[in-house]
Amino acid sequence: MDDISLTTLLIILFLLLLSSAFFSASETAMMSLNRYRLRHLAQTGHPGAKRAQKLLNRPDRLIGLILLGNNFVNILASSITTIIAIKYFGEAWIAAAAGILTLVILLFAEVTPKTKAALNPEHIAFPATLVLKPLLIICYPMVWAINIIANNLLKLLGVTPNSDALQQLTQDELRTVVNEAGALIPRRHQKMLLNILDLEKVTIEDIMVPRNEIIGIDLDDDIQEIVKLLTSCQHTRLPLYRENINNVLGIMHIRNALPYIHKEEFNKETLLSIAKEPYFMPEGTPLNTQLLNFQRQKRRIGLVVDEYGDIEGLVTLEDILEEIVGEFTTDVATTIKEIHPQEDGSYLVDGGANLREINRTMQWSFPTDGPKTLNGLITDYLESIPVPGTSLRIAGYPIEIVQIAENTVKTARIYPELRVVEGKSGEED
Repeated sequence: MDDISLTTLLIILFLLLLSSAFFSASETAMMSLNRYRLRHLAQTGHPGAKRAQKLLNRPDRLIGLILLGNNFVNILASSITTIIAIKYFGEAWIAAAAGILTLVILLFAEVTPKTKAALNPEHIAFPATLVLKPLLIICYPMVWAINIIANNLLKLLGVTPNSDALQQLTQDELRTVVNEAGALIPRRHQKMLLNILDLEKVTIEDIMVPRNEIIGIDLDDDIQEIVKLLTSCQHTRLPLYRENINNVLGIMHIRNALPYIHKEEFNKETLLSIAKEPYFMPEGTPLNTQLLNFQRQKRRIGLVVDEYGDIEGLVTLEDILEEIVGEFTTDVATTIKEIHPQEDGSYLVDGGANLREINRTMQWSFPTDGPKTLNGLITDYLESIPVPGTSLRIAGYPIEIVQIAENTVKTARIYPELRVVEGKSGEED
C-alpha cells in the first residue's frame, strides 16, 4: 500500500462507491418490480423481464448475492478510507474519515440510488440483471453456503424460502388493484370486474322475482285466457302450473307455442308436450355457483325453493348477467316498472320493488343485508304496519308512506334530493 498513490486510492474508493450504489439500487429495484407485470413482459418475450423473473424465482439467492457484494465493497471502501487517513492525514483523522465515508455512502450509495430504483424499478432492474446473473454464477459457492445457513434460520421461524404464497392476490387485494387501475381500465369495465368479484356475496334470493310477481300459465284457466297471455306477455319463458305456483308442471318457451295457437289441435296438452321439466334451485345459492349451474344444466330459468320445497321466486340467466354488466337499459320507467318519477323530484315506488334493483338503477344506497323489498325494509325498521302519511328516514332517504294494502306498504314516496348523508341510518319523523 505504501507504493500506491493517493490518486489511485481515490479512484479505487470511487469505483467501490459506484459498486455499492449499484448493489443498493439493484436490491430495491428487483424487490419493487410488479410481479404480475413482470410475468406479462416475460410471456411477451422481453429479455430483461425473463432474466429478472428467473432471478426472482429464488429471492433468497438473489438477496444473498446482493448483500454479499454490497457488504464486501462497503467494507473494502472503509479499509481504503482508513489507509488514506493514516497515510496522508494521520491517525487522528481516522474517526473523521469514517464519519465522512458514512455520510457519502448514505447519500450516494444508499438513499439516492434506492429512491431512484423505487420510482423506476424496471429501468434499473432489467439492465442490472446483465451483471447479477453472471455474478451469481461466479459467486454461487459462497451464496449457496450463506443461503444454507440463512434458510435453516428461516425454517426455525416457520418461513419457507421457496414459498410463493405472498405472490397470490386475495379477493380484497384484487378489488383494490381494479379500483386503482385508473385510466388503464375504463370505468364501466372496472365496475363489471368488481361485480364479478361480488357474485359469491350475493344469493339468488337477492335478485329473484318474488312468487307473487311470477307470471305463468295456470292450466286451469280458460284456453282463450291462455292464448291472450301468450300473445301479450313480454317474457320468452313461462312456467306452467295448476291451482298455484307450487304445483309447477314445466317451463315453456313461448316461441314453441306460437305455431300451434291458430291450429285446431292447440290445447293444454299441447302446451305440456312442448314444455321442459322445471329446474329448481335451493335458496341461499350464491350467484357465481348458480351461473355455473345454469351453464352445466343448459338452462336459462329456474325456480327458487325453500327448505320445505315451496317456491319462493324465479331467477333467470339474464338476472345474473345484469348483476355483472348492469341493466340493459337506462330508462328508469322501463328498467323498474315499480319506480315512477314525479315532477317535484320525488319518486313513487311500489312496496314490492327489489332493493338491489332500486340501488343499482337509481344509484341509491338502501341497506340490502336484511329485507329484500322496500316494503320489507320499512316494516322491518318500524316493526309494525305503518298507516298512510307516516314519514321516516332510512339510510338518509326521507320516505313517506302513500298507500297501504293487505297489510303491506303498497306505495311509498322517496325524496332522494333531501337525503341526509351524516347522522343515524334511520329516523322516524
